[in-house]
Amino acid sequence: MDAADYLTRIGAAADDALDVLMRRHLETVPFENLSIHERDHVPIEDAALVEKVVDRRRGGFCYELNGAFAWLLGELDYEVTRCSARVATPDGLSFPGDHMALVVGGRTLVDVGFGRFAVGPLDLESRDEQYDRSGAFTVRDEPDGELDVVWGDRVQYRLDPRPRSLQDFVPMAWWHRTSPTSPFTREVTCSRLTPTGRVTISGPKLIETADDGTRTERDLSTEEQLATYRDVFGVALHVVPPALHPAD
Repeated sequence: MDAADYLTRIGAAADDALDVLMRRHLETVPFENLSIHERDHVPIEDAALVEKVVDRRRGGFCYELNGAFAWLLGELDYEVTRCSARVATPDGLSFPGDHMALVVGGRTLVDVGFGRFAVGPLDLESRDEQYDRSGAFTVRDEPDGELDVVWGDRVQYRLDPRPRSLQDFVPMAWWHRTSPTSPFTREVTCSRLTPTGRVTISGPKLIETADDGTRTERDLSTEEQLATYRDVFGVALHVVPPALHPAD
């Protein structure tokens, strides 16, 4: 594994600031669950994750993207902590380990694996609103030292800042890859940041969302889907994988 190859993959330099590294990662490495539907098991291990992102030029979901990015930041001499988070859903907070986020230098939240979210680092010690092109984010104290990360007026997830190992996330990664109730097995998706918003394939739909929230979508034929995966996301597919457990 070579940090220089990783930096080339995301179009960044070793002396770029943390916010630049994060933005370049979000723009070039897609948030996608294609491997789940291809039944391509990628171990939650540094070497396998970096190989997928750098050598295979693929993306992944949170454990893969933040796992690989944590390795890169460590190689660049950042102090990186892998942390567990419970995602906010209409039914309440999800399970511990449902999401993996990164804390850099003991106080800075970095997350390249949550889809549409903050595009820059967030200061976990500040209780003021923090603005980036996605909007306003706020950190709130919760019991037992946990922290709610709020976008606008909605909690996105509750972060447990205690350090975790990469292997701590293996059980939840397995659940997300296999369970018929996991959101990742019910529909094929691929998404990345653009200079003006975000572009996403969700099932057969191409969705383009601007930073101001305006949204357009249209259905793609199978041939158009394959071309979009190749030309927009840099992912070469022979076939579009069917959903592992299609939504009802």
